[in-house]
Amino acid sequence: MNAFFKALCLTTYALALVVPFVTFPMDAGPYLQKLALILLAAHMLELPITYRYLALYKGPLIDSVAMSLLFGLLHWQPLAKASKRAAQG
Repeated sequence: MNAFFKALCLTTYALALVVPFVTFPMDAGPYLQKLALILLAAHMLELPITYRYLALYKGPLIDSVAMSLLFGLLHWQPLAKASKRAAQG
């Protein structure tokens, strides 16, 4: 299910990028762009709050930050759950 929502985020960003080149039905282009900006802004606001989980990512921190900007809680929530499991057991 997580993969589905990640694909949905990427699709939203991709559609927002092609708005200047493609005509969407019912003038949906500007709404897609606004939706993509709202998603990106929400994910940017998550960064300082979830930084401690982003640092747990097995790889470069910049990759974790980039994935958090793209996917938000879809990226950091599994890291937080794994951290809690490791602390308990």
